[in-house]
Amino acid sequence: MLQSFRGKAPMIAPTTFISEAAYVVGEVEIGEGSSVWPGAIIRGDGGLIRIGRNTNIQDNTVVHCNHPMDIGDEVTLGHSVVCEARRVGNHVLIGNNATVLATAEIGDYSIVAANSVVLSDTKIPPYSFVVGVPGTIKGRVTEEQLARNQHTVEDYHTLSRAYLAEGR
Repeated sequence: MLQSFRGKAPMIAPTTFISEAAYVVGEVEIGEGSSVWPGAIIRGDGGLIRIGRNTNIQDNTVVHCNHPMDIGDEVTLGHSVVCEARRVGNHVLIGNNATVLATAEIGDYSIVAANSVVLSDTKIPPYSFVVGVPGTIKGRVTEEQLARNQHTVEDYHTLSRAYLAEGR
């Protein structure tokens, strides 16, 4: 469901798939080829949320903030993620059930492991592998991890095209 709030309506690229069971409200921009899956909530009632190209926001994820937020291109926000970040860079994976708190910044090509919590105001540099509560950098993302992340982006892009072709 797409909804306006205080005169601001979501701007969704025509090639973006939004599940009928997702809720996108307010000042939200979503780029070409992206997808928002069932149960996901993107609330742009506290600042502009800009989501890039070929990014997938998976089932039951919540994206909300009280400041502008940028989520880059080819990002995966896994199932049941809570994201309040100021910035999530390009080619990032935020694993299932992870939480990224207010004003955190995640650098390009980084991974936040499932169930991790990135605390407010944390700045994660590019190519970081973040694990735990609180999230700490455990090393550099490997080429194998980057390839798996790219494969996930491509799979979700293909799946969203199939949904769009069926009229959803």
